[in-house]
Amino acid sequence: MNRRLLSILLILLAWAMQAQAQQRPQYSQYMVNNYLLNPAITGIEDYADIRVSHRRQWVGLDGAPVTSYVTAHTPLNKGAASTKYTRALAHHGVGVAFHTDKTGPLRRSGLTGSYAYHLPVTRSINVSAGAAVGIIRNSVNASDLEFTNPNDPLIGGGSFNNNVVDLNLGLWIYSQSFSIGVAGAQLLEDLGSFQAEGSTNPALSLQRHYFITGAYRFSPTERLDIVPSVMVKLADPSPASIDANMRVVYNRQFWVGASYRHNDALVAMVGVYVNPLIDVSYSYDVTSSNLNRVSAGTHEVVVGFKLLNTRRIICPQWIW
Repeated sequence: MNRRLLSILLILLAWAMQAQAQQRPQYSQYMVNNYLLNPAITGIEDYADIRVSHRRQWVGLDGAPVTSYVTAHTPLNKGAASTKYTRALAHHGVGVAFHTDKTGPLRRSGLTGSYAYHLPVTRSINVSAGAAVGIIRNSVNASDLEFTNPNDPLIGGGSFNNNVVDLNLGLWIYSQSFSIGVAGAQLLEDLGSFQAEGSTNPALSLQRHYFITGAYRFSPTERLDIVPSVMVKLADPSPASIDANMRVVYNRQFWVGASYRHNDALVAMVGVYVNPLIDVSYSYDVTSSNLNRVSAGTHEVVVGFKLLNTRRIICPQWIW
């Protein structure tokens, strides 16, 4: 395989990802970690929130996406919360996130740092605004490709790499009973692209993404919470993607849920807040598109840790 052919392959892969609005990784359990979508979440709780996840998409399909991430964010100068009113006191938050997503020979990795400021506007409603800046690295590994020419100089290794500065902005309005979020990702598109001097590698164009999320919490009994939520993803020129979700939380410790992703999948979820330190959740996607002929579904696991949790909170106050 010559350099020109590999370059063409790279461009075609990038175009295919854009067409399917999958340039950013897909997450079924984004609602338990909205920090993935919106940097305004940074530092929202009263503890340092750390989450680790692994996702295997379309099991059984060769080259299907495999995604992992680690996120961590914490409040700064938050102080003691009021005992009379449940409110998020004015404070700052900082965080960091790393993800890697491998689809066939194409690997995408990202590292970002985030900042947010949280401000109460009433006794029950709070507003936060945040920004995240980092680097996205796209690469194609030649060792993952098949070669027909045994003398090809790329046999045995080599890769094409492209690095892009990533900018994300977000706004979050929240209370104990509802949340509304708006965020934009990859806002610089190709403006932040950079490579080594003299490199002839083709650039992978970034596509701007916009996320609109909303959730409401009903409490029909003292021990039962019902949380419907929705997420709309826009990534022009791709069609809008809509997720509709429902979670039922028992005793602020156990929960089950279901999601519908339009023209893509039905999702079953379950989770448990084990203690003030750890929580675990799992989801299984049943593919509803034509990929169900070759896919055994998608598995995703998320493990959360609450560090510096002096109030020994088990169920998050603001991100349910």
